[in-house]
Amino acid sequence: MSILNRTPRERLVDTEGRPYFLWDVDMTLEQFEDRLQDPDPDARAYLVAKLMRQARPDDVFTFVKLTEIGPIWPRIARHLGKTCRFWTWWMKQWDVLPDE
Repeated sequence: MSILNRTPRERLVDTEGRPYFLWDVDMTLEQFEDRLQDPDPDARAYLVAKLMRQARPDDVFTFVKLTEIGPIWPRIARHLGKTCRFWTWWMKQWDVLPDE
């Protein structure tokens, strides 16, 4: 049993196939998922940060695992804006980041 309350996949997208958390770009869910596999860690971190900023927290983990976030955290954090404090706290709760 999962403690997360993820949005069902069919409810993540609008009639054009765009995810609700990508309201500001013209990208389908499939394109987003493909781009999350980019070998460039900076490109991947930017998209993960966009997801973390704009999606419901539970929905973030539909697309990325905690183990994927830790190694690129410094690259992600610089794109989180106002949500950085929340996500830093969350990542520390799950031992992804060390307590300082």
